[in-house]
Amino acid sequence: MAALYIYGLLCLQSLFCLFIFGAAGDLTDGNSEHVKREHSLIKPYQGVGFSSMPLWVFMGSTMLTSQYVRLTPDERSKEGSIWNRIPCFLKDWELHVHFRIHGAGKKNLHGDGFALWYAKDRLEPGPVFGNHDKFHGLAVFVDTYPNDETTERVYPYISVMVNNGSLEYDHSKDGRTAELAGCTADLRNANHDTFVAIRYSRGRLTVMTDIEGKNEWKNCVDISGVRLPTGYYFGATAATGDLSDNHDIISMKVYQLMVEHSPDEENIDWTKIEPSVSLLKSPKDNVDDPTGNFRSGPLTGWKVFLLLLAALLGIIVCAVVGAVVFQKRQERNKRFY
Repeated sequence: MAALYIYGLLCLQSLFCLFIFGAAGDLTDGNSEHVKREHSLIKPYQGVGFSSMPLWVFMGSTMLTSQYVRLTPDERSKEGSIWNRIPCFLKDWELHVHFRIHGAGKKNLHGDGFALWYAKDRLEPGPVFGNHDKFHGLAVFVDTYPNDETTERVYPYISVMVNNGSLEYDHSKDGRTAELAGCTADLRNANHDTFVAIRYSRGRLTVMTDIEGKNEWKNCVDISGVRLPTGYYFGATAATGDLSDNHDIISMKVYQLMVEHSPDEENIDWTKIEPSVSLLKSPKDNVDDPTGNFRSGPLTGWKVFLLLLAALLGIIVCAVVGAVVFQKRQERNKRFY
């Protein structure tokens, strides 16, 4: 009987470990999945800008070099962008971005950051890291300067927003009123390569970072219940204000994920759906949250982790108690003989 308890605990421990470490394993290694070159920005940047049929177009302060695409120089009041000119009709995809943010400014004297987009409209400058407000689609913001002086967040900070054209990005609150989830990321002035990965598959949106020079992904955001249309554009924008930084994009690689969908999902016209997220609460409920830490869909990664940990501890306690009770019964039965 005791052996059965131990076997059960080992099985649960194995499942627990698979859940915790499975998120990082979900990301493609860049070889097993299909790179979509028509949506990818890769050195030597052929098909960018001024060729007869460019795959990517840029505007504003963006400067193209042989080693990187600089969205903004380390100068005040600059805006730049680069956008894929071909809409993406993949239902399941993954975007890997190799980037660098660097400049002469010291702590909290640099800004503002850059944004990665999967959006309906492109090449429309505006106040949201160089793009227009009330957009349709997905935005991942890499914010390097806290505009809200009351915040307890540690910057730089990565956050996610899904918009159907009705939400505004509130700069005074660093976008907290519309943010779905986020994490702190120490990625500025790094002397090693820095990457961010965005994965969208079957309604699950995952954002991970590789910014410590260890060649390993770390979880930042994991949200379920996300619906994104097909036919939108990938892009990157950046802006500086009174403070500045160099915002460089070295590569953007889009991978097609080979995922099976149900017949009902296959019959949906994904070009006609509205961007949306199923949440337990509205993002606007985040206004009074002083920290703004990791708010996602129905269950965030940390909530699930804590729930599983509590369940595992409960099972261990029950198993120990059961083993003790079983042993005492055995001893009692021996006394009767």
